[in-house]
Amino acid sequence: MACAPAAPGTAFSGCHEATPLRLLKSDLFGSVRRNDTGGRTLVIRDARSARWWLAFLARALCRREARALAQLDGMPGTPRLVAARAEGLTREWIDGGPMQACRPRNAEYYRLARRLLVALHRRGVAHNDLAKEPNWLVTPTGAPALVDFQLALVSPRRGRLFRMLAREDLRHLLKHKRTYCPGRLTARERRMLAEPAAVSRLWMAIAKPLYMLLTRRVFGWSDREGAGDRRF
Repeated sequence: MACAPAAPGTAFSGCHEATPLRLLKSDLFGSVRRNDTGGRTLVIRDARSARWWLAFLARALCRREARALAQLDGMPGTPRLVAARAEGLTREWIDGGPMQACRPRNAEYYRLARRLLVALHRRGVAHNDLAKEPNWLVTPTGAPALVDFQLALVSPRRGRLFRMLAREDLRHLLKHKRTYCPGRLTARERRMLAEPAAVSRLWMAIAKPLYMLLTRRVFGWSDREGAGDRRF
């Protein structure tokens, strides 16, 4: 007998009884829920509740994130992909607090964060959304971790666009270091901060005003969404 579809407030359908979930986030693109079961904590991104006019984009973003997580294959500091479906994905939870809440002022955090980005880029993944502090976590040991790979670029060949985006990943890390640990910026890091890539200059001049209009006026988002308690 075929399994019945799961309701939006429960886990994705399967042949086992659906598990109630804790809602972490809900917006026009769907919902993000936490599932604590069997001694394991999972995060479920569900695009089924997305607005009809954004459903295609919501599912495309889920596919993009799933592809990036599959490429990383549970690399330390990144979530492990558990399952990917047309309507969303399931990944492992990473314990930690968001950067804007933890405010890391230890230079070691940024040294480890840079090492994490280098490893990420060697796997052929550019995160492409690291200006947002909630996408940086501080784990209980004080180490960095990354979440939310919906805008990530996967490019095993690491072509020109990939290299520009990878450089911007590093620049965004340095911007955060400038905010929380400015005294430990090196001269080379300051030069890098002063020299944005061409793609970044185009974004700031042309695309960002439209992005701000859409996200803040239409979608009601903020780059520090969930600043007080976002832990997924």
